[in-house]
Amino acid sequence: MGFFRKFLLFTATGFGIGLFVPFAPGTFGSLPGVALALVLSRFPLSVQIAAALALAALAVPVCSSAEKTLGIKDDGRITADEWMLFPLAVAGLPLAALSWKAVLVFFAVVRLVDIVKPPPARQLQSIDGGLGIVIDDFAANLYSLCINWTIYLCFFKI
Repeated sequence: MGFFRKFLLFTATGFGIGLFVPFAPGTFGSLPGVALALVLSRFPLSVQIAAALALAALAVPVCSSAEKTLGIKDDGRITADEWMLFPLAVAGLPLAALSWKAVLVFFAVVRLVDIVKPPPARQLQSIDGGLGIVIDDFAANLYSLCINWTIYLCFFKI
């Protein structure tokens, strides 16, 4: 396997987290997304949205390559769909100004919605390749964005 393919696998597995964590690789593999979202939260909403959409688009070939390398459809060790899309689920929220408890709540919402995958997110998983890996999480993160904003407005607005 060449360097570029190894790099894509490393990226797709949350910088190796998905390969080495024996349980809940999606949850642990999502953590780089929290750091990324904290950085992006310092920028205007337009930049956050552009970055979230660019990351989602970039996640498709990254996940596709990892799926081919690992040889398993939507392998649980592939976590780029979680960490690269997490910023979408918190777009516009002032994460940098909020407590770690608020960020933890938003993270828990994203993970719960990703696990439950309300329709049509679950049905989108049937699409082959990287698009199928990413598009269900894209839909789930849109649900999470709505829930997280509701929670923020009701409980954390500062």
